[in-house]
Amino acid sequence: QVQLVESGGGLVQPGESLRLSCAASGFTLDDYAIGWFRQVPEKDREGVSCISSSDTYYADSVKGRFTISRDNAKNTVYLQMNNLRAEDTAVYYCATSWGSSCPLGYIEVWGQGTLVTVSS
Repeated sequence: QVQLVESGGGLVQPGESLRLSCAASGFTLDDYAIGWFRQVPEKDREGVSCISSSDTYYADSVKGRFTISRDNAKNTVYLQMNNLRAEDTAVYYCATSWGSSCPLGYIEVWGQGTLVTVSS
């Protein structure tokens, strides 16, 4: 069964860090580009970051603070989030469109999401 499972969300204070994980099962993750998205209530889901075999992409709002990486041996993509801000509060999802490059096309597989709350 093809699946993406996120983990690592939680409650942190502004300025702190979190690392999100996106574990793939049912397929070999390094064959595809993987993206991170986030969503807050009543807003559209927005792209945060993407990683392919040769490139990475970051939304302007997270450049310099977030770092995407992959561990092919663990079939997992990570999103290291530093210097978190209140506006980073959202449910974070990983996803793939079965393509090999960033940005992703039509999303074919979504994870279930993990909640990140940044609050003092």
